[in-house]
Amino acid sequence: MLPRLRTCLHGLTIALTLAVWPAIAGAETAPSQRPDTAAATAAARPDPALAADLFGLGDKMPRLDRQEAPVPGWRVSQGARPIGMIGSTWEMVGSTGYSGRPLDVLVAVTPEGRLAGARLMRQSEPVLTLGISDADIAAFVNGFAGADLTGPHAALGRDPDFPDVISRATVSTGVIRDGILRSGRLLAQAQGVGQGAIDRVSFQHADWPALLGMGALAHTNVTMADAAEVFAEARQPATPSDRPFLELYAGLIDTPTVGRNLLGPAAFNAAAASTPPGQALLAVMSRGLFSPRGTEWRRTGRFERITLMQDDTRLQLTDADFIMFEGLSAEGAPEFKEISLFRINVDPAAGGIDPRRPFDLVVTAMRPAVGGAQLRLPIVARIALPAAFLTAEPVDTPLWLEFWLEKKLAIAVVAVMLAALGLILLGQEWLVRRPELWRRVRITYLLATLFVLGWGLNGQLSVVQVMAFLNALLAGFQWETFLIAPVIFMLWSAVALGLLFWGRGVYCGWLCPFGALQELTNNLAIRFGVRQIAVPQALHERLWVIKYTLFVLLIALSFYSMEKALVAAEVEPFKTAISMRFLRAWPFLLFVAAILLAGLFIERFYCRYLCPLGAGLAIPAKLKVFDWLKRRPQCGRECRLCETKCTVGAIDPLGRINPNECVLCLRCQVIMNDDHTCPVLKRRARGVRAPTPAEEATT
Repeated sequence: MLPRLRTCLHGLTIALTLAVWPAIAGAETAPSQRPDTAAATAAARPDPALAADLFGLGDKMPRLDRQEAPVPGWRVSQGARPIGMIGSTWEMVGSTGYSGRPLDVLVAVTPEGRLAGARLMRQSEPVLTLGISDADIAAFVNGFAGADLTGPHAALGRDPDFPDVISRATVSTGVIRDGILRSGRLLAQAQGVGQGAIDRVSFQHADWPALLGMGALAHTNVTMADAAEVFAEARQPATPSDRPFLELYAGLIDTPTVGRNLLGPAAFNAAAASTPPGQALLAVMSRGLFSPRGTEWRRTGRFERITLMQDDTRLQLTDADFIMFEGLSAEGAPEFKEISLFRINVDPAAGGIDPRRPFDLVVTAMRPAVGGAQLRLPIVARIALPAAFLTAEPVDTPLWLEFWLEKKLAIAVVAVMLAALGLILLGQEWLVRRPELWRRVRITYLLATLFVLGWGLNGQLSVVQVMAFLNALLAGFQWETFLIAPVIFMLWSAVALGLLFWGRGVYCGWLCPFGALQELTNNLAIRFGVRQIAVPQALHERLWVIKYTLFVLLIALSFYSMEKALVAAEVEPFKTAISMRFLRAWPFLLFVAAILLAGLFIERFYCRYLCPLGAGLAIPAKLKVFDWLKRRPQCGRECRLCETKCTVGAIDPLGRINPNECVLCLRCQVIMNDDHTCPVLKRRARGVRAPTPAEEATT
């Protein structure tokens, strides 16, 4: 038995080496296409030859002039004739992929607002690096040439003449598409065409008095004398004076003329990059005795003193959209006690403020009266964006929302599967008392997981997504990055909830397509008489070290170089077997075949000993708050049937279930509740009482 096990492990090691080495070697042969993103911090720069190629100038080399305003980029010209502009998506819109690293495309736009061409310069995406050919990527990026960038962004994204996102790389290519179109529009606007709802490109130098003269900032001042009049009957009345109780300046600063002058170029670009479509930056600056922010928001997460009001619309600001700021760059700006930036909703269709119309920023000061009531002093600043900073176009549709609207059917299917799984697990005590029904439900669900969720919807989670999430936490986390993959987002949300209630088995045992493939193929092997290998407990427990070590090494490597981590993550067979449906080079296929072959003799061989994702899920699973799986005092002492029947070896010789290894298949619960299988129940049915330990000791 042990020699056969050693043979399987030896063959698996050879296959793993063959599978990973070509990928590593391939990564070294094309450094220009796959740079190490750990060192990639600057935007790509065009040269005359690339500019000529993008604009179709042939051998005529154009002149490139760098500019920083109104948007950073390069003006391209031949003599006195303007050819257009080139810009970097990373520099202009901060486009990042699912890996959390830059997706940098150089975009060329003509003075008429048409996209002349685009070139992918930098990427660290899993499927683009190892799963999709360079020719496919180039064809996709080049497919946007000729696009009219003067229309609404949402319409551009759904234009039937545009290339479809690449199958099995929908998220990454969707981000590329979004970066090209958004950056292209900025370049078009910088050349005077295709303006948006708020002018985010116009720029001219202005000091503090000039900004006030433009009407860019609303101003209000309430003195201590004004406050003393309102709070005359307060327990702590204000002392009248000409000093400010609250002097307030506020305004929308998305227009570079305002934001760039007010905050400085670097700070403004950073704040603008963190503002998703459909939102705008609101600056609130104050001095005086009263604080608009207060301190309660640190506990509640809400700025209860501040409200935005426009007709029936009321917006309450939260800490999720708050950016603390210190010091202004505008010449002549006064010293302020508090400077706050808020990202606010400016999409009226989504319940936001209409930036084309005035709205009120209301700061409410309250003090308790002598009689116990609350005295209120509302301080109002009316904000009206100057007409020079407004355009007539609607607000862009967020990219993640476009993906959710496009995948309504997939979302509905996943929602039904998750709801069904919830019913199965919540009603497990009823189900496990019906062995035949449990078996049919189990097989049916695994088939749906493999064929529908896996091969149909590409709903396979991966340790790559864990690496991307952890890196994003350090590099500037944005929910929009993860919302653009609705199926994956829904699965991770279900996993997070399942970890608290049941542990890792919710995903590993029911929702993992590759896990389902292993279990189904093993069931077929057993049906055809393939003898199973029982791994000795001591060896079984020591082999667990492999997957936990792989998980730690992959996470550590991702912080050093995401590209190298993506190559190493090929230890997961998910991409080959599920995402790409076995359409890969032979070393990858050999690796998957070795794993599945081992799984014919040891059920879920990969899940048991090699899966870094399962190891990663086992760590937070220790926080689960319920213990749904039942055991009896006789388990492990008088009966070890469940231990021998457990398909993943999650039950130790003492009868205890290891939640780090359990895949929640419920097999042990079926055995425990089967009068014809469980020795304890059979003995009870015969009316024979089991001897106690004391009685056993006296015999």
